[in-house]
Amino acid sequence: MKYHNPIIPGFHPDPSICRVGDDFYLVNSTFEYFPGIPIYHSRDLVHWEQVGHCLTRNSQVTLKKGAPNCIGIYAPSIRYHEGTFYCIVTSVGGGENFYVKTDDIYGVWSDPVMLPDMKGIDPSLFFDEDGKVYYTGTDKSIYLWELDLVTGTPVGEKRYIWDGTGANNPEGPHIYKKNGFYYLLIAEGGTELCHMATIARSREITGPYESCPHNPVLTNRGTGLPIKAVGHADLVEDINGNWWAVCLGIRPISYPFRHILGRETMLVPVVWKNDWPYMGENGHVPDEVETALLPRNPEAWVASGRYMPGSDMTDYFDEKELHPSWNYIYNPTRKWIALQENGLALTCAAPSLSEDEEKACICRRQEHVDFAVQIHMEFAPLTDGEEAGLAIYLNNRHHYEAALTMRNGERCVIFRRQIGSLSAVERVIPYDGDRLTLRLQGDGQYDTFSYDRNGTFMEIGRGEAAYLSTEVGGCFTGNYIVLYASGNGRDSSNQARIRQFSYTSKESENK
Repeated sequence: MKYHNPIIPGFHPDPSICRVGDDFYLVNSTFEYFPGIPIYHSRDLVHWEQVGHCLTRNSQVTLKKGAPNCIGIYAPSIRYHEGTFYCIVTSVGGGENFYVKTDDIYGVWSDPVMLPDMKGIDPSLFFDEDGKVYYTGTDKSIYLWELDLVTGTPVGEKRYIWDGTGANNPEGPHIYKKNGFYYLLIAEGGTELCHMATIARSREITGPYESCPHNPVLTNRGTGLPIKAVGHADLVEDINGNWWAVCLGIRPISYPFRHILGRETMLVPVVWKNDWPYMGENGHVPDEVETALLPRNPEAWVASGRYMPGSDMTDYFDEKELHPSWNYIYNPTRKWIALQENGLALTCAAPSLSEDEEKACICRRQEHVDFAVQIHMEFAPLTDGEEAGLAIYLNNRHHYEAALTMRNGERCVIFRRQIGSLSAVERVIPYDGDRLTLRLQGDGQYDTFSYDRNGTFMEIGRGEAAYLSTEVGGCFTGNYIVLYASGNGRDSSNQARIRQFSYTSKESENK
């Protein structure tokens, strides 16, 4: 049986996983995007369906503005214990580590239990056999602290238990217990090309911890493999007793290496020898894995109808709530976005895509290098500056968009590029109507916008994909596809309506 990495494509970094019976659940970091912490479900570890988010209410988290792609929700960990799911996370810029919990992973999660004494990033929980609960975190080094889950207060002494193998940025700790050993799995090397996963073990949870003799147990540094920057892993045991590691990685589109999809979620099998784990293929993550150990036949689960693909989609915005793949930039606090009988309504609010503010937009991840997006929009700009359209967006300083707008009292379709501090409207096309079909196509070299003119799609403009890469203008996220409206400095009650959105990928067409 073969499967391909990534198992969850697009911006899905810092994966954490747990199992309940036959079911696996996985969560990822979300940084400044809301709702926070997507939840994915699978039964075969290969096909994943998004079933919700952990942070769905403004009362649970406040996403602070400033330094886009560097603040917000970092590295959640999900664990299941005695009927309850726990998700613990750092809110960078929001001040504190906290956890939320639920008895129904398809339902509502609790308000946060704040952990003001637990400093640093990348928290994780470990439930020991004696009933004690431990918090592991990163504060220059890896530390352990017993935790009272009810009050969120520490118990006893804070202990620093491992510095890693000597590489920079030891972080992302997780503890497991197997065959009488406590295992401490961490990330080292930074989240760039030297990223890696290392592990140590001890007979006592407090240590001392012995470093694995074949560390790093997982890395793609120094290889010619197409997946790079592998690290930040979590382990899970399936119902058959086989072990697996999920981790993040990137897929560069060019040399020098640049990636546009963000850090994605990968999967490799784990084999234990002499009470040490051996991960992937000689400690590496390939793009194609052949194994007979998957807990369920992937084709059978898909054919059963239990799996619903989440990447390729058509959305008519005719449900009561947005599809879970849609996000906002920062918390949605104003009534600029609404689902109505005639589609998605976006109000021309003052903030533009170039401002570090909450915006009148919804967005979903670009999940493939080769993709196509198409929208059907109705919009009648009434004054200069009102615009609505379609964008590909890394952050407020790096984005391309095509929009219907008014300039000098005349309606027109425009193409704009912003790359850092350089911003220009590069094409203006007169347009008389108030209905517009826009298309965006990406191939890893260019992001190309076109519009339907009398049944033929005509190019509006294109931008180099590499300028919307993490290495050029980003930090910890990837590209998003954005539907937006703006008054460009002026609030307006005028609305655009999106009646249909479609996303397709060449990968799906070739299957």
